[in-house]
Amino acid sequence: MPNFPKVVWPSLIKSFRNFILATFVIKPYFDREFNLPDFIAGSKKAVEVISKKLADGDLKSLEGLVTNDIIPTIQKTISLMSLSQREQIAINTEDIYFSFPYQVGIIFNDEEGKDQKRFVEVTMVYHTLKGLSTMRSRGEEPPLNMGMMPEYQQRISICNYRFIREFTKGVEGDWTVNLLNHFRPIDDEES
Repeated sequence: MPNFPKVVWPSLIKSFRNFILATFVIKPYFDREFNLPDFIAGSKKAVEVISKKLADGDLKSLEGLVTNDIIPTIQKTISLMSLSQREQIAINTEDIYFSFPYQVGIIFNDEEGKDQKRFVEVTMVYHTLKGLSTMRSRGEEPPLNMGMMPEYQQRISICNYRFIREFTKGVEGDWTVNLLNHFRPIDDEES
């Protein structure tokens, strides 16, 4: 998606800041149940559901899963993809071998004469290997340097999903995705 940088690796400074925000701001002041490990697990399932709907071209059922403002961009992007490119988008949770919250943020939206709106945003990064779950079911593990090996490079992809939830007093918000990006590192090397 345009204007959404491709994030690949964690930032030590942002990881420390994320921990501070999640533990000392979000948990006590926004959501007492919030913790990053549970959020990460739930976000993986959301990526699986959303990515499969994208791969199937089932954009109508994305309502409530993604924010309405990104649906036109998704429609345009999906319409330009070949069937095999769309099939690459579908992610199985078990094929995610590395994930991390890249950035956690809190947004306060001041509007004149109204209550201040409060949002929490979490940008997640997922590294996936197509067929990893099948390999593991056979007792195989991919080598640590798989990104350098041609037989794995075509199957590795990275997904960036930014989740947002409103925490304004009196509002029961759900986590939705307001930006997403799927890419293969090998494609960037070839261009």
